[in-house]
Amino acid sequence: MVFSSAIFLFIFLPVTFLAYHAVPGLKAKNGLLILASLVFYSFGQPRYLLLLLASVVLNYTAGLLLQREGAYRKAVLAAAVTANVGLLAVFKYLDFAVGNLNVFLDASLPLPGIILPIGISFYTFQGMSYIIDVYREPGMGTRNFGKLLLYISFFPQLVAGPIIKYHDISAMIDERRTTAEDTAAGIRRFIVGLSKKLLIANTVGAIADSVFNASPGALDMRLAWLGAVCYTLQIYFDFSGYSDMAIGMGRIFGFRYLENFEHPYISSTVREFWKRWHISLTSWFRDYVYIPLGGNRKGQKRTELNKGLVFLVTGIWHGANWTFLVWGLWHGAFMILEDIGIIPRKKLEHRAIGHIYVMMVVILGFTMFRAADIHQGLAMIGCMFTGLNFTHEGTLWLGSLLGRWELFILAAAVVFSADIPAKIRQWLGRHPQAASRMELLSYIGAVLLLVLDVLNLSQTGFNPFIYFQF
Repeated sequence: MVFSSAIFLFIFLPVTFLAYHAVPGLKAKNGLLILASLVFYSFGQPRYLLLLLASVVLNYTAGLLLQREGAYRKAVLAAAVTANVGLLAVFKYLDFAVGNLNVFLDASLPLPGIILPIGISFYTFQGMSYIIDVYREPGMGTRNFGKLLLYISFFPQLVAGPIIKYHDISAMIDERRTTAEDTAAGIRRFIVGLSKKLLIANTVGAIADSVFNASPGALDMRLAWLGAVCYTLQIYFDFSGYSDMAIGMGRIFGFRYLENFEHPYISSTVREFWKRWHISLTSWFRDYVYIPLGGNRKGQKRTELNKGLVFLVTGIWHGANWTFLVWGLWHGAFMILEDIGIIPRKKLEHRAIGHIYVMMVVILGFTMFRAADIHQGLAMIGCMFTGLNFTHEGTLWLGSLLGRWELFILAAAVVFSADIPAKIRQWLGRHPQAASRMELLSYIGAVLLLVLDVLNLSQTGFNPFIYFQF
C-alpha cells in the first residue's frame, strides 16, 4: 500500500479512527478525514500530492463554471474533460507511446521515464464523473471545495477504487452518523477483504507468478492451466478484497459504498459477467461513454460499434500495454457475438454449459492480461491446448507448487468465488434464530482471520494490490 502494511494497519487506521470519533462536529470530522487522506497519499509519493490537488482544483473550478447558465458551458466541459484525459495520457501512456513510436518508426526517441502516480486512473475518473454530472444537472454541483476534495481524496477508495460518483455520497458528506453496529460490520468487512488478499490472492498469486515467470518452453498443459486458473482467482480475490476493505473502512466513518463485485465467476454469459465484475467501472463507462455515444438508441450496428468502443477504452484504461487492449477487445467481441445471436445467450443463461463458456472466455482473457506481452500471452494459451509434453521435471514442479496449504486455498477460492456464501445468507434470512447465531460466529471468525492475517504479514510481508498499477 502507500503506507507499509504494518504502519497502516496498526498506526494510521486506528489513530485516524480514534481521532475521528474524538473531534466534535461533522465539519471537523470531514476536515480530519481530508488531512488523513492527504497524509496517506503523500507518504508514498509526496511529489504527486500536488498533482492530486491540481486535479481536484481543476474539476472544482470547472464545476463552479458549469453551475452557471451560459452558452460557454459545453466549451468548459470539453476543456475540463480534455485536461483530465491529458493528465492520464501524459502520466500513464506517454512512455508507452514513445516506445511504440521508436519501434514503428525505427527511431531512438528518449523515453520520458515517468513514474505512474498511484490511483491516477481512479481519482481522474471520479473528477470527470463529477463535472459531467454537473454539466447535465447544475444543481448537483458544490461550491464547497472541501466537499469535493474529500470526495476525490478519501483514502479508503483513493488508490484503487471503487470509482465513486459524487451524487452517491454527497448527502453523506453533509450528514451521516456511525453506530456501534456500523463500526463492527465495517471492521468485519475490512478483515474479510484483507484475508482475501493475504490468505487467498497472495497464495494463488505465488503459483501464477512462478508459472508466468517461466519460459513457455518449460511449461506443459498442466502447468499452463494451473498458472492461468491461479491468476484468474488471484485477480478476483485481490481486487474484490481491496473493494471489501474500502467498503468496510468507508462504513466505519459513516459512508455506505455500493458493491463492486457480485460473484462474477458464477456468470453464464459474458454480458452477465460484466454486470458482476468491477461494477463501478462498468457503470462509469455505461454512463459517461456508452450512453453519450448513443447507447442502443441508434440501431443494432451502432449499438455494437458503441460496445466495441467501450471495451476498447476499458482495455486501454487498465494500462499501457497491448495485452490490456487485446483483453478489452476479446471481451467486447464475445459481448457482440452474444448480442447478434451467434452465441445463443438465452440458451446459455443459468446452465452449466454457460458457466463453462464464460470461465473459458475469462481465463483465456486473463492469461493475455497477465502476460508481459502479446507473444508470451499467445505462447501460454498455445501451451494450454497443445502442451502434451509431460516430463518428470514438470511433474516435480507441479508437486512443489501444490502443497497441502495451496490445495486447501485453491478449494477455498473456488467455494468463495461461487455464490455459496450468498445462498447461506439467504437461508439464514428465513431462519432468524440461526441467523443471530451465525452473526455472532461471523465476528468470532473475523477475529480468527485477523490473527491469521497478522501471522501471515509477520512471515511474508505485504504484496501490493494488483490494481495499484492501473
